[in-house]
Formats: sequence, C-alpha cells, structure tokens
Amino acid sequence: MLRSLFTAATGMEAQQLKMDTIANNLANASTPGFKRVRADFEDLLSETMKMAQVPDPRGGTFPTPMQVGLGVRTGSTSRSLTPGEQTITGRPLDVSINGAGFLRVQLPSGDFAFTRAGNLMVDAQGRLTTHNGEILEPAITLPHAWSDLTIKPDGVVSVKVPGRSDQQEVGQMELSNFSNPAGMAAIGGNLLAANDACGEEIRVKPGDQGTGAIAQNMLEGSNVKAVEEMIDMISTQRAYEMNSKTIQTADQMLQRLTSLR
Repeated sequence: MLRSLFTAATGMEAQQLKMDTIANNLANASTPGFKRVRADFEDLLSETMKMAQVPDPRGGTFPTPMQVGLGVRTGSTSRSLTPGEQTITGRPLDVSINGAGFLRVQLPSGDFAFTRAGNLMVDAQGRLTTHNGEILEPAITLPHAWSDLTIKPDGVVSVKVPGRSDQQEVGQMELSNFSNPAGMAAIGGNLLAANDACGEEIRVKPGDQGTGAIAQNMLEGSNVKAVEEMIDMISTQRAYEMNSKTIQTADQMLQRLTSLR
C-alpha cells in the first residue's frame, strides 16, 4: 500500500516538471529563434518479488518474473530543432538562417555562445552584435556613415560609404554547426553553450556542409505551436490528477485497514 503512495508521488513530480516545461515553451512562443523543449520520462527500477525460471513440466517454476514498478522520473529534456516560422521584417539588420547552423557570438567573459536569433544590432564601435550586446564572431565592423546594408545568402556583408557609388565588402558571416546540436545547453538570452554532448564545432560559410543560407530582412520565430502546447497541458493536467487520485485511493484503503477491529 505504501508502495503505491510513493509511486504516485513520483508521477506527480514528473508531471509537474513537464508542466514547467510547457509553461516555458508558451512563455517563449514569441521569442526569436527559441526552440521548443520536451520532457522525456523513464520508469524507475522495478522491485522483483520472484525471478523467472525455466518452466518445468512437473510444475513449481515461474516462466515470468514477478515485478512491481516503483514509478517514473524525468530522464532528460530534449530540444526540438525544427525551424520556426519565417517573418518578413524589412529591417536590414534582421537575418534568418534557412536551415541548420548557429550564429557564433562572444560573451563579455570572452567565452563563445551560439544563437538562432538574428535580430542584430550595431554597437558604438560599429560592430554587429546581438540585441544584448554580444559581439558577432567573426567580428564585422561597419564603417562610419554607412548606408544600404546588404547581407548575401553566403554571408558576405556589404555597405555603401560616402564618396563611393558601389558597395564595399566589410565582412563575412560564418555559421557554426555540431553533430548533436540538441545536446547544447541553454544559458539564457537566446543563447546556447557548446559542451561535450554536442560534439565538435564546425565553422563554415552559410550554405556549406549542410548549413542554411542567410536571409536578410527576415527573422526566425519560435517553433512553439501554442495549440500543441495547450493539448499537452491538458493531458499533463489529467495525468497529474490521476496520480493524485491514486494517492487518495491508497489513503482510503489505509484508513479502511486501520479501522478494522
């Protein structure tokens, strides 16, 4: 009886974490470049009452084991890397990656991080940065009094400068890719950090080695679908209620047992 109480409690904890994940997805439904996260469950080690034995024609053996599960736990969270909806913004500094790959940025600490959010800015030194000020890497510096910014699909950045009628190339954007990008860790600010789980970083020009091309004047939105998240929320709530009902039923059975005379 007590086993069922603890088993149902693990179910409630797992569904609560799943609900936290759904809430985070919905909160970031309008965040550029955000990737949906899913909670993955696994069962706990089962308690074995009797081991299976080879069947004996004369009887007295157990062809299958007698086991009782001890609940569930959250094994991991996985990030969906499906592309988000592309939105035309008409802003020259907005870029979208039409395929795999990440923009590489340098943090104030000197470390590097990666993002799919292409809403770029220009800092006081003329460098392209993220909306939080992380410098795009390799660094691209726009000259003073620039105009007519153009970013080609292969990442070549050109602008017009005073005194010249043609555009001047000022930099080359690069993309980073990994063998297991889903293993990257979110560090906030639309940024992901590389680790041993994601594999070695591969830096290439946009469009090379399976990476996507750059689309200017466009922005990739979140790949969260609100309707699907709401459906998951309802099923999670029902699963939480069922585990709660299991605890209530086990408690009633214990009450009945203790009332016996």
